[in-house]
Amino acid sequence: MSEETIFSKIIRQEIPTPLLYQDELVTAFRDVAPRVNSHILIVPNKHIATINDVTSDDEITLGRMITVAKKLAKEEGIDEKGYRLIINCNHDGGQEVYHIHMHLLGGQPLGAMLSI
Repeated sequence: MSEETIFSKIIRQEIPTPLLYQDELVTAFRDVAPRVNSHILIVPNKHIATINDVTSDDEITLGRMITVAKKLAKEEGIDEKGYRLIINCNHDGGQEVYHIHMHLLGGQPLGAMLSI
């Protein structure tokens, strides 16, 4: 990985975190500060700082993030009622950790927008 982030350390289990999913491309775990009943982060194992840094080489990884989100939503029992996937980009987009990550949110009505 080109840059160390807290997510890099979680992926390598240098910060022990219960993993919900991990394969050669992505890792998923619960957010430590959940905003809703079910709040899971899905991150690429390769460090990609922001969505602006994605290349065509990353298409398979990004697709895997979505299929893993679908799998985890089913396991969480939120697939039928609905859930939301969010990827923030840069400061004004609300990105706090500069290692792209997808938020899988659900388990309660989310409304038109999340409260900020």
